[in-house]
Amino acid sequence: MKNIVVLISGRGSNMEAIVQACATEGWNARIAAVVSNRPEASGLAFARARGIATAVVDHQRYDSREAFDAELARVIDGFSPDVLVLGGFMRILTPGFVSHYAGRMVNVHPSLLPAFAGLHTHRRAIDAGCKAAGATVHFVTAELDHGPIIAQAVVPVLPGDSEQTLAARVLAREHMIYPRAVRWIVDDLLRVEGASVRHLRGEPQLLT
Repeated sequence: MKNIVVLISGRGSNMEAIVQACATEGWNARIAAVVSNRPEASGLAFARARGIATAVVDHQRYDSREAFDAELARVIDGFSPDVLVLGGFMRILTPGFVSHYAGRMVNVHPSLLPAFAGLHTHRRAIDAGCKAAGATVHFVTAELDHGPIIAQAVVPVLPGDSEQTLAARVLAREHMIYPRAVRWIVDDLLRVEGASVRHLRGEPQLLT
């Protein structure tokens, strides 16, 4: 059975979706821990209520990113992670940290990468006149919001959309594709070929 560790900074709604999918779908895995950089993150209470181990590494107590990442890695490694999931973890990770978890750390970004990497993705998509937006699950590399793409989901950008309405539509799709992508990793169904990720059984990696 594989161990999944999830990093959060707030509510962790994607973490909730993964926890629920793992339980209801009977994955050959368990959520070994939920770790946050914020003591007040509400997702910690969700995890504790379900008997999942939690830990906090408060980034404000460290003088550098490197010192924070070193302690974070020490805590994470105490749970022997096979998969490390970024579930709304609002920290830029150092190259050394990323290298330590290469091939087993994943993230979801609320855009159709490589478009609109970084912040304010929904406002930028609306301002650019995009007719479609979406979410991307990808393996994490040292370059922010880049890395081999595992799965994407597309939603329409509707007339009159605000950042909030578009964000809600995209988030609902994140809750669908992120658990699916994590399960593929658990089941060893993905192969990275250069910049591409291929599903070994040919399951659709695009949700429309």
